[in-house]
Amino acid sequence: MSKGTKVPGYMQGKGSRNPRGIIGDREIRYKCSLQNTILDVLRGRPGWQEVPGQNNIQPNVNQANPKQAGSGSTTQGTTSGYKGSVRNPQGPGTQSAVPTRLQGDGDWDFYWCDREWLAQNYDTMFLYEHQKILHFRNHYELTRKNLMVKNLKRLKKQTERELGKAEGQSFEFFPTTYELPSEYHIFVEEFKKNPGIIWIMKPAARAQGRGIFLFRRLKDITDWKKGEYQPLSDPNREVPETYVVQRYIENPYLIGGRKFDVRVYVLVVSYNPLKVWLYRSGFARFSNTRFSLDSIEDTYVHLTNVAIQKNAPDYDPDKGCKWSTQQLRKYLSAKHGVEAVKKAFKGIDNIIIKSLQSVQKIIINDKHCFEMYGYDVLFDSDLKPWLIEINASPSLTASGKEDYDLKFGLLNDLLNVLDLENRLTGKEKRVGGWDLLWEDGPILADDGNMECAPNGTTASIPNSFLGCHNERKRQLRELYTAAQSIKKS
Repeated sequence: MSKGTKVPGYMQGKGSRNPRGIIGDREIRYKCSLQNTILDVLRGRPGWQEVPGQNNIQPNVNQANPKQAGSGSTTQGTTSGYKGSVRNPQGPGTQSAVPTRLQGDGDWDFYWCDREWLAQNYDTMFLYEHQKILHFRNHYELTRKNLMVKNLKRLKKQTERELGKAEGQSFEFFPTTYELPSEYHIFVEEFKKNPGIIWIMKPAARAQGRGIFLFRRLKDITDWKKGEYQPLSDPNREVPETYVVQRYIENPYLIGGRKFDVRVYVLVVSYNPLKVWLYRSGFARFSNTRFSLDSIEDTYVHLTNVAIQKNAPDYDPDKGCKWSTQQLRKYLSAKHGVEAVKKAFKGIDNIIIKSLQSVQKIIINDKHCFEMYGYDVLFDSDLKPWLIEINASPSLTASGKEDYDLKFGLLNDLLNVLDLENRLTGKEKRVGGWDLLWEDGPILADDGNMECAPNGTTASIPNSFLGCHNERKRQLRELYTAAQSIKKS
């Protein structure tokens, strides 16, 4: 289909399907549970064919040996690609001795599924050698706010114990945090040590800014201590929703008097060994209202989520509530110098690696799985980066043409990294806009890949180029030409 007749996904939601194409000896078959930019990317990719039918298929229990399936025993899978013991979906605490199959489970090579589908089906699912699926089984260990902080605290303590307090300072990138109601009394002690400061309450498992509020007084959070002294057998006891309470960063870096945070995209293709890619492009999300601590109840001042800001009475989508990370890096470099910005962005690299290492031994590693995280990072007035949260399903719905182009390129390059077509050599450090940041250790940049380095730099630098120039299409052409030549030789 010609470019002139293609309707972009941010306007219509569904892209038009391109004619069928062939790569190698057969098509790559995919399923997708979302109706946004990722579906446009998949439908527009040469040689990829959508599998017809329902995406949200349910487990189809293998009835070959129903007596054995109900015996409660556990069998480790010996077939290549099978993940091991299988849980019985008919009830908790029981396990099936044989792997269950999904209807049509061999019909697809790639599945962009949602988290709910994975939670319902992963434990009863057989995956063949060639299949790839979005999300690791227990991704929530990093993306639930309370679990993220718990895992970071544990790795920090381990680091201090093994390497000393000085090394533990490399974890000083998340605010003082407590889980409520379980750590309510510990929090109260900390609260009384620092009278007058502002705290922020966040639901542990919600997204898009829902349920978040700021407070200065303990009486504003009395709901999170209810039920503590009631007996567990009390049928009327209400268990409050799990929240995290964090010390609010009262000195955020402001541009034009407005607060912002930065969305950073990270791709993990393996946890053992840890292999991490960082995307060059992202965006800064600005609040719609000038920053002030005088009105802590005004979410339009303190929360930068688009889902919140678009409801502001004077919200104007054309006003410029987003900057690209390239724009942000140029602005900060002009104001503070290249070295200061380089140090700040290096801090983001540290946040990414330390947070992933905190769950490296906990995440159920599966060679069929991959994860694209959306990191939200805030700079304070000293240009120190702070980790706000990590999203397992960052929004792929575009808010305009620039946002659509960013996300379309991001997702297309993600598929290029996964390389189901087997067109790459496997030794690449850059694929389109993705740079290999870590592979069982830090990756150093090649001499010819120094876009953000100061003039005259000759020393090796990390292969990290967040906010640097991203001429992805030209790079891809050169990459595939070089890879083809290497494979032929």
